[in-house]
Amino acid sequence: MVEAAAALILPLWRSGLEVVRKADESPVTEADQRGEALILEHLARAFPGVPVISEEDASEFGTPDAIGPRFFLVDPLDGTKAFVRGDPSFTVNIGLIVDGRPVAGAVNCPPTGETWFTQDGAALKRIHGGPAEPVRVRAWPTGAAVALISHTMKEEHRTKLMADFACDHTLAMDSSIKFCRLAEGGADVYPRHGPTMEWDIAAGHAVLEAAGGSVRGLDDGPFGYGKAQAGFRNPGFVARGG
Repeated sequence: MVEAAAALILPLWRSGLEVVRKADESPVTEADQRGEALILEHLARAFPGVPVISEEDASEFGTPDAIGPRFFLVDPLDGTKAFVRGDPSFTVNIGLIVDGRPVAGAVNCPPTGETWFTQDGAALKRIHGGPAEPVRVRAWPTGAAVALISHTMKEEHRTKLMADFACDHTLAMDSSIKFCRLAEGGADVYPRHGPTMEWDIAAGHAVLEAAGGSVRGLDDGPFGYGKAQAGFRNPGFVARGG
């Protein structure tokens, strides 16, 4: 499903699409809207009756005041700012939540053709629809640990983060691909203090946990989903590999 949406979105990348500003001033394009329509149609057909909370629908119509124990979280184009800039770090995300936990997820990066997904409790990756191979977090590489950060992080915050998490290097990138790089052993920690929404990270969270990683609150407490009364907004978190 994420690959089908990616195939729809990719031709629109670097095509000069009109960018519209939503009420919160975040950007949205035709790619977001078309990708979401395709995913919602497929989910409705494959999983009738299972609620779906998706970014563009939520932006236009709001989120429900309550949600049941089983539902999907969809971000049809996570990293719209990167998409608009012409950068390749944007993703398509579908996550399944059961009892507050992300139990399954799929993430696709359209420019690279990479897809990470969960299956039977494991995390796998395939490229351009090829054979799937298992991925796994790496052990903490003393002296070479990499923290993933946003492109907009200020230097003083980057320096503090490196000290707080005993990291040796930082790497800036956009979107939920950060969770996938952790899952495949390409980096070690992703601390997030700024705001995110549940649909931004649920799929990546599921992939990372299936690969042996974790996502915890900034206080090291459990990190859950279904925060309807908070509008499905997330507090800060720390995503870790091995």
